[in-house]
Amino acid sequence: MAWFKRKDSNIQTDKKKDMPEGIWVKVPTTGETIHRRELEENNWVDPLSGYHFRIGSEEYFEILFDDNKFTEIADDILPTDPLDFEDRKKYKDRLKQTQQKTDLSDACRVGVGKLDKQDIVVACMDFAFIGGSMGSVVGERLSRAIDHAREKKFPLMIISQSGGARMMESVYSLMQMAKTSAKLALLDKEGIPFISLMTNPTTGGVTASYAMLGDFNIAEPGALIGFAGPRVIRQTIGRDLPEGFQTSEYLLEHGFLDFIVARPKLKKKISRLLKILENKG
Repeated sequence: MAWFKRKDSNIQTDKKKDMPEGIWVKVPTTGETIHRRELEENNWVDPLSGYHFRIGSEEYFEILFDDNKFTEIADDILPTDPLDFEDRKKYKDRLKQTQQKTDLSDACRVGVGKLDKQDIVVACMDFAFIGGSMGSVVGERLSRAIDHAREKKFPLMIISQSGGARMMESVYSLMQMAKTSAKLALLDKEGIPFISLMTNPTTGGVTASYAMLGDFNIAEPGALIGFAGPRVIRQTIGRDLPEGFQTSEYLLEHGFLDFIVARPKLKKKISRLLKILENKG
């Protein structure tokens, strides 16, 4: 039985935003309030504290692609319920309800367009869809993104935000770790750049596979990045963890990241990086 399926017509690109409601928005880290319009104009980053609100693929595509113009690929790959899974509710019902709530078909979208006039493939996860969990559709869409980058010789960027593997798909979900890693090895063999951007949170099997395999591993400030969560690690080793453990800043200090970039500077930073890789900078 197939664990994903195709559909003929493209999904709509207008997505419901996973954002706080209201004109005034409270910043979790400071307790201060800020006008929603000011946040939107600053890419959903608090200009005073630098706190990065979580955004989805719609906003990242708008930030990165010139004039927000891109072609979406692999959107005809849709999830099924291969295991007839049920916990508090049936998985097929959870999929349907989440699709209706978010206007997303699954937890990853792939866009092909230009960033500062440079061709690029961008795959972006959406935490709003079952916690950005990595199921078979996410793995297949990422694989198609990698294949497209290989075919066109375009740089690839994957933006991760995920709680990890999608437990409702069991081993099918875990298979995506090997699948995407093998595809990225082929990309690397052909010398095509892969930039991995980790946002809050990037955890579980996503961290254990493609998120940490970039030619450049970068992150947004203050992002939680790791395999298991701090509580699980603390219980396992029976020790208190260092302050700031599993944050972007901690990982940068210990050599797991190449650099941290604030969202308002993201496009300029990626553009500069691509030009250097092409010996244009």
